[in-house]
Amino acid sequence: MSIVKINQQIEKLKQLHVSLLQLTKERTGVLKAGDTDKLQQLLPKERKHLQAIEKVENDRIQAVAEWYRQKNIVEESPQASRLLEILDDGEEKDILQNNLEEMTSLIFALKGQQQLNAELTKQSLQFIHISLDMLQPDINQMNYGKKTEIPHGDKRSIFDSKA
Repeated sequence: MSIVKINQQIEKLKQLHVSLLQLTKERTGVLKAGDTDKLQQLLPKERKHLQAIEKVENDRIQAVAEWYRQKNIVEESPQASRLLEILDDGEEKDILQNNLEEMTSLIFALKGQQQLNAELTKQSLQFIHISLDMLQPDINQMNYGKKTEIPHGDKRSIFDSKA
């Protein structure tokens, strides 16, 4: 098996990650707009992308492990990045290195976008909780209950005074 199959798997992963990054950017706009219907439509699409990424990633892991077996290299956990150290300089190595660098940058971009979405979701939930607290105040915060004594020495009101 050559590095070509591994590069093909990484290319598929890159395409899926680019598509997922577009979906997460779209989710950012939806979160900002507060459109829950659109958000409900996006979540299954993201889930399908994640499942596809998981499948292709498993295929890539198998391809890397197979390459190691064919070359009779014993590795505890075969990694594509380790291949860069093993391979001789050439076109396949350059392609693999570029693919891995692009994947790394995509993953960091995706991670940043996901953190932004998580923060927007957290802020939305805080706003909802504040709104609910305003609509349903805590019973202890209401003005009903025990009357507190007035600290003044004379407790007479103006209605008790003589005319």
